Amino acid sequence: MFTDLLTYDLGAGVEAFSTRRNAALPYPVIQGHQVHDCQVAVIERAGVTREELEGIDAFVTRIPGVAIGARTADCIPVLLYDPENRAVAAIHAGWKGTVKHISRKTIGVMIRQFGCHPEDLRAVIGPGIGPDSFQVGEEVVGHFKNAGFPMDRIGSYQGPGNGAPMSGGHHIDLFKANQWLLEEAGVPASHIQVAGIDTYTDESFFSARREGIRCGRIINAIKLI
Repeated sequence: MFTDLLTYDLGAGVEAFSTRRNAALPYPVIQGHQVHDCQVAVIERAGVTREELEGIDAFVTRIPGVAIGARTADCIPVLLYDPENRAVAAIHAGWKGTVKHISRKTIGVMIRQFGCHPEDLRAVIGPGIGPDSFQVGEEVVGHFKNAGFPMDRIGSYQGPGNGAPMSGGHHIDLFKANQWLLEEAGVPASHIQVAGIDTYTDESFFSARREGIRCGRIINAIKLI
């Protein structure tokens, strides 16, 4: 069932995966029409359509058997599981959503809606554009600085470059940025798995920066079982 899927071990009672380029979904996954914002939806029934989830970039649910997912192609997927309260979340965290602290805000929704405790959460940060590939301008660096991110931890300047794609200039580590948000929200570092796969360089995954915005999408899904 999991051919061409990158699967994650978050413990008993849950399934989580990211699709590779040629993967078929093993079951339906609720997905939203993402807009790089920070709105979070609580999924309370099966069969919610994408059209019903306009402008939603993160989902939480505690319904067994209902898979929720984030669509990515360089953006960072974050999957959360609370084994104590039996709740899950799927988060689409592009750089704009990351700047808006979407991972942290999603945990806030889980706390309010389900009584979750951050220290109980298990997290996966899935495949996304890696720090060496995510070259950005000074304006983007400024957004992260203004949002309170520790730039000595998530940012770097790699000099004038050597002419190769993405060489030189400013770079942001979105893996570390989202890990920092999770830790700031109270998730223990030992509970956070980072896939560390750069979608720009690993051609088994879709990459909008490498292939163009109309490329396919990775589905990053999680389901209580």
